[in-house]
Amino acid sequence: WARLGKTQSSRLNSPGMVATVKRLWRLYHTPTGKKMFRYATVSVISTIVSFSVLGIVFGAFRLWTEVPSTVFANLVASVPAYYLNRTWSWGKSGRSHVFKEVVPFWTMTAIGITMSIGTASVARHLSNVYDLHHFGRTVVVEGANTGAFALLWVVKFMVFNRLFHVDPVAHAEAELFIEAVVEVEGAEP
Repeated sequence: WARLGKTQSSRLNSPGMVATVKRLWRLYHTPTGKKMFRYATVSVISTIVSFSVLGIVFGAFRLWTEVPSTVFANLVASVPAYYLNRTWSWGKSGRSHVFKEVVPFWTMTAIGITMSIGTASVARHLSNVYDLHHFGRTVVVEGANTGAFALLWVVKFMVFNRLFHVDPVAHAEAELFIEAVVEVEGAEP
């Protein structure tokens, strides 16, 4: 065990790890980095909401089967996700633009929910095949739902960044700053 701890410690102190942490720290201090951090945080919040609602309606109260429970949980989680991403991640305020913001957001959400319907159906099938008890079914459905949205996460960030992009000049300047810092330090981005 002592050797394992020493190996882990040496990996954390390796020059590559230090350089990666420095790059991430610099990225965080750019407009894109802050958006990415906030977007990830909203995704965590949305996942917690979806997980909780799904756990309550399917796991605890058994209101519906896997698919309707998954759809309901994702619809509930989508409302705070939209407002948090729009206002906090991308810094937008005022009324939402229906065709530039609302429709694309709900289109991406519908794609995610469609994917989760597919994975919930697979989860139901696997639960039936392996004759899982209700708790086991709940775990499988929760995992399937999370997997469906994990696949869509990066694509959604790129789409939302394009939709809600506020200051393209600041973004370009930040990217140039990162490149300049990297050149001065002699590291790779």
